[in-house]
Amino acid sequence: MTEKLLTELPEKFDSVKANFFEIQENIARAAEKSGRSFDDILFLAATKTVEPEVINYAISLGLKYIGENKVQELLSKYDDYHLDHCQLQLIGHLQTNKVRQIIGKVSMIQSVDSLKLANEISKQSKKNDVSTDILIEVNIGREENKSGVLTENLDELIENISKLDNVHIKGLMAIPPICDKKTDVCKFFDKMYKLFIDISDKTLDNVCMDYLSMGMSDDYEEAIISGANMVRIGSSLFGARIYR
Repeated sequence: MTEKLLTELPEKFDSVKANFFEIQENIARAAEKSGRSFDDILFLAATKTVEPEVINYAISLGLKYIGENKVQELLSKYDDYHLDHCQLQLIGHLQTNKVRQIIGKVSMIQSVDSLKLANEISKQSKKNDVSTDILIEVNIGREENKSGVLTENLDELIENISKLDNVHIKGLMAIPPICDKKTDVCKFFDKMYKLFIDISDKTLDNVCMDYLSMGMSDDYEEAIISGANMVRIGSSLFGARIYR
């Protein structure tokens, strides 16, 4: 640990602690508005660029889920995570050639958007004698610069992936477009919730709509009110970060 980080940690810890409990209160309030309780919502901390010492401090406060965006960063920090009481997930785009590097290390991959990627997850999971939970990422805003399956192709993709060995579909994930108004982003959340319910109502082998992962630091309360039961929160917990 660098000398600079050592001097900055106490102040950083104080900030993370205050943020952590404020976020919990916000989640509880939003959950109540949606007719649920705090325990119905999974609070996952997005840990991109965050030092392991800070992540582990958040875990010591009671954080149970963390998510990394990039495989390389996940691997560089993996041995330093305190994962005895916390699950590690991959929440960012995953290249097929990097699947083998994280199988067995993560409890869930949230960003599966193609049969090719799912096939590789199945292959590497078999090789490692594990089963891997995944979420299907939906490009709900139809943005060309974002990954995710388009809504009209979602049912076919789910049906095809459901036939694979050692892969279990556990729900949906989405990153809506950036909107100037909260009412606009809520329209995308509502569309995702409808997809989630529609798929939940179908009887599909190897498909359990347990999680609807949507909502980040700027809009997680709106996402919960719209039906999300998993939110991915980074800057609101750890503060503004400089992305490399």
